Amino acid sequence: MHAESFSPVPISSPSAPESAADRSLAASIAGKSRISEILDTTFFTIDEHGVKVRQFLTALVVLFVGLVLLKQGIRLFRKRVLPKTTLKPNEAVALTKIIYYSGVLIILLFCMRLVHLPVTAFAFLGGALAIGVGFGAQNLLNNFISGFIIMAERLGDLIELEGSFARVEDIGPRCTRIRTADNIHILVPNSSFLEKNIVNWTLSDQKVRAHVDVGVLYGSPVRDVERLLVKAAVENGKVLREPEPFVLFRDFGDNALVFSLYFWVSMETMAEKLFVESNIRFRIDDLFREAGIVIAFPQRDVHLDTTRPLELKVVGPGGLPEKDEKD
Repeated sequence: MHAESFSPVPISSPSAPESAADRSLAASIAGKSRISEILDTTFFTIDEHGVKVRQFLTALVVLFVGLVLLKQGIRLFRKRVLPKTTLKPNEAVALTKIIYYSGVLIILLFCMRLVHLPVTAFAFLGGALAIGVGFGAQNLLNNFISGFIIMAERLGDLIELEGSFARVEDIGPRCTRIRTADNIHILVPNSSFLEKNIVNWTLSDQKVRAHVDVGVLYGSPVRDVERLLVKAAVENGKVLREPEPFVLFRDFGDNALVFSLYFWVSMETMAEKLFVESNIRFRIDDLFREAGIVIAFPQRDVHLDTTRPLELKVVGPGGLPEKDEKD
């Protein structure tokens, strides 16, 4: 028998770098599989319709990017498109608001489409939301609807609200921003413009009637007073020629003959009206001084009618008559 000799066959082992690469690849595949598993997990369910995490995150990204692009588009629309149109400021604001809210609605519907949610799925939530609005958010809804109603008013109008004069600057979904003459911004709920009496000084035009009251001494030439008052108004360049200024002899007052000068001004701001009235008062004072007409002031004449001389007493600090000092 012949003994057969066998030589060992070397078995090649994988190199160290290849083993690390395989482990890294396997870990990467496992990680991706884990992330994919998480993304495919049902995040929540509405009306027996499950929404996956992947769909929810995609909808959030689309919502965020869509709102950012919508705001940028509205900003460009205001700067480049609206100045080339013949729309009035209030019409331009109303159009901008309608485009913005329509864009928000379209983005929301598109996001719902991404998660494959039908509108009917929110029927129950809509009913609950309606109840919540009825009890807790009625003021917010009221202001939102009022904002669309008052968009017919003009931006830049000068209004008087609770004794304060201010200029309308912006009409938002919740409130209207106005600026006073002291450069103070006031946020007024939109519903206040429909529930309260608001004085709009420049709604139809900027013509406003102003007046200045003055009293002169009894015995003054009343026709000369009338002529000088009209002259003071006509000489002022801010007073409109039509309608013409006129004077009313208002009353025989306790201390003076009372006259009122009425005139019209084109008012951009309330301060402008006050300046015109002030300048006319300065001019009236100058004209009356030149004509020798005295502006009356409150005074009282006291007449004593006694049958005997008045008795005078010197009263001390304590209210008692002082005693005569004896030498």
